[in-house]
Amino acid sequence: MRLQVKGKNVDVSDSLKDYAAQKLGKLDKHLHDAARLELELQVEKNPSISENQVAEATVWTKGPILRARESSTDMKASIDQLVDKLERQARRYRDKRRRQHHGNERDHDDARALRLRAAGQHHQRQHQGGGEDQHAPRRA
Repeated sequence: MRLQVKGKNVDVSDSLKDYAAQKLGKLDKHLHDAARLELELQVEKNPSISENQVAEATVWTKGPILRARESSTDMKASIDQLVDKLERQARRYRDKRRRQHHGNERDHDDARALRLRAAGQHHQRQHQGGGEDQHAPRRA
């Protein structure tokens, strides 16, 4: 995964970049290698905002674009919360892709089993009812 770290109203130190890279490395097991992640760290200038340390991330994958934004009083805490949120999104995306891929085989097998079961029940009804078709309208 390719990572780009930007700063807005804040100088992004090497230690902060390393910390973010280490934490965001957890996403590698959920995402494809070709995914691109952009992390923007910013400090809100508004004094009425107490949680002014903001981490915002966008992840471009083969499928959907994953986005998350977290804020707190500490930049590292914001990054931790952001990684948790992105990890949940990435896990959901990965599981959904797996279900779509493998689910078709299971759906096909389930549908076949239902057809066989229905055919067996229909066959039993014909033999139990004296050859009379139970679905045909009765004549008076």
